[in-house]
Amino acid sequence: MRKPASIQRIKPGLPAVVVTAALMLTVTACSPAGNASPSDPSGSPATAGTGVPALEANPAAVELLPASIKASKVLRVAIPTNEPPTQFYREGTQEMTGTNPDVARLIGEALGVKVEIQVANFDSIIPGLAANRYDMTVSSMTPTTKRMEVLDFVDYMQIGTAIAVPKGNPGGIKDQHALCGRKVGLLTGSYQLTVDVPGYDKECAAAGKEGIQRSEFQDTRQAISALTSGRLDTVLADSPILNYAATQNPQIEVAATYEFAPVGVGVPKESGLVKSVSKALDAVIRSGSYAKVLGKYGLESSAITDARVNFAQ
Repeated sequence: MRKPASIQRIKPGLPAVVVTAALMLTVTACSPAGNASPSDPSGSPATAGTGVPALEANPAAVELLPASIKASKVLRVAIPTNEPPTQFYREGTQEMTGTNPDVARLIGEALGVKVEIQVANFDSIIPGLAANRYDMTVSSMTPTTKRMEVLDFVDYMQIGTAIAVPKGNPGGIKDQHALCGRKVGLLTGSYQLTVDVPGYDKECAAAGKEGIQRSEFQDTRQAISALTSGRLDTVLADSPILNYAATQNPQIEVAATYEFAPVGVGVPKESGLVKSVSKALDAVIRSGSYAKVLGKYGLESSAITDARVNFAQ
């Protein structure tokens, strides 16, 4: 979600398969992201109905699995919700779909284990991993130095940050340098809130300007509602989510998209999972299944070629 040069911007058009997520925003509106929901038991070896291409188990990755996972043959994966196209409920079901659940399922296939999706608020995921409620997270989480104190990360996709504004951009916000004194909506626990905005505030102070007025939300739907009702000037969040939201909501537009960089699968340091997950992701990224999953949601340009381990952004 942060830097490397020569990375293409995410394509604005999304395939029809994702359009059903527009209804999902209204369906899930009565169910906050943090509400407990039934686990999604889909995964390796049975991914029927999930739309995830089949992928053979990678023997080297399987061999590196911790004994507990080898015995249970289950990988508990924490993922937020209400954020199409990265994660959302399939219409009329409690089954999670989107790039993050599908990548998690590909990792499960490569490891020869069943993936159980556990829905959680983003800011509760790291504490949940520490408490052994989950084995892994695939949640568009940016590897930062602070997060790497407790988690190991393996890169799996690249995304950017986007700035959403009311249609017509009445506030004239063209980039992140125009946020001083503005009312900005941010997702709780996000990279934008914890890393970007503190940096922007320093720039504002250095220029003798008022700092950013922050408002936190558990999901982007809530933040966009505040934006369209006039309570916010802008929303700052992951680019796939805001780009998609702008295609579904005629009241908003994306004013800027910037700072693309990889996000990573997170596993607790003491779990011993990082070696097997790294080997599995190497196999996933080299497979045709990886490109098919990203293409399914219009995120082909989010593909990476190297599953780097613990590369802080």
